Amino acid sequence: MTEEHWSAEVRRDDGALRQLAAEWDDLAARCRTATSFQSAAWLTSWWHAYGSPGRLRLLLVRRDGRLVAGAALTVRYRPYPVLVPVGAGLSDYADVLLDDACVDRAAAELAAILPAHRAWAVADLREVRPDGAAQRLLAHWPGRCGRLPDSVCQHLPALPMEELLRRLPGRTAQRSRVKQRKLAEAGVAVRETPVGEVPEAVGALLRLHALQWRGRGATPEHLGERFALHLREAVHGMVAAGRASVQEYRLDGELVAVNVLLLSPRLAGLYLYGAHPSLRRRLDIAGLLFGESLARTLRDGVPVLSLLRGSEPYKQRWRPDQDRNQRLVFGGGRFAPAAVLHLGAVRLRAAAARTARARLPWLARVRTRLRELRSAAARD
Repeated sequence: MTEEHWSAEVRRDDGALRQLAAEWDDLAARCRTATSFQSAAWLTSWWHAYGSPGRLRLLLVRRDGRLVAGAALTVRYRPYPVLVPVGAGLSDYADVLLDDACVDRAAAELAAILPAHRAWAVADLREVRPDGAAQRLLAHWPGRCGRLPDSVCQHLPALPMEELLRRLPGRTAQRSRVKQRKLAEAGVAVRETPVGEVPEAVGALLRLHALQWRGRGATPEHLGERFALHLREAVHGMVAAGRASVQEYRLDGELVAVNVLLLSPRLAGLYLYGAHPSLRRRLDIAGLLFGESLARTLRDGVPVLSLLRGSEPYKQRWRPDQDRNQRLVFGGGRFAPAAVLHLGAVRLRAAAARTARARLPWLARVRTRLRELRSAAARD
């Protein structure tokens, strides 16, 4: 029996992600936990728009020359070096990649080269799914590590609309059926954007997104040119690779909404949409986009439609199931000062946030709830 040859390297050159894109996506196809946020197109475009030259740390493990483990990280200073995932902030799910055929050995080899073994270095992996591949690293980590709660993500089983409506309480289901009938009668034309037209469609999405949120507290990052650069490049690459779909919605010949749906074998994800403000006075926007995304998810045989991060009221209408992402922190030795400081700071910030919410005056809570309801109505 021929002995296996394992090798590992850390690439720091800024072009490494682009150069290894095909090999990276081949590994992602062999990693059951991988989502579209781990695709080469998403990571490469994020690095192009947000990365700092010289700070990429691309960890690679090969077995007999074939890539079987990978982690795309970047260095930040706080003031000690902290390794965070490429895509941090914009990725609803972060993770490493491990080949399903040798997952435990690959995790051990990857943990061995993770550059957080030094006393003044930390790896901070946020938004890892409870079953994410990065969870495997904990079993092989010799130093200090911690697992903390992170964002809530919501999801629904990919079922035909009528079956999904049966999950809802009677009045909610009845209202939803009425809205669905109005959508069917309105004559909205839906078109899946060809790959060559994706950058233009994403540009239209962002213009509509800015218009729908004008004066209502949009996420600032979503209105910037850097995000536009990232999203156009990422979605174009993901559509070409079958990792995303872009739907355009026209009413009386006018483009009124655009939606990006992320696709992976285990789940689809409603990422971002833009809709003209006048449309919400006529139709159920959330129901329109959700219905089409659900239909595409079913056609592809994907079992789950994720609503991604956040517990906004408009998502609650569908009575989704919930999971909480996790934050994995790895430090050098058991008493590594950077790990101790970092874990302590994270826990203090979380405790302060909980205390602030608990002490929020009654009137402020009412105002916050009213803003959420207005936001939900606007989305619907």
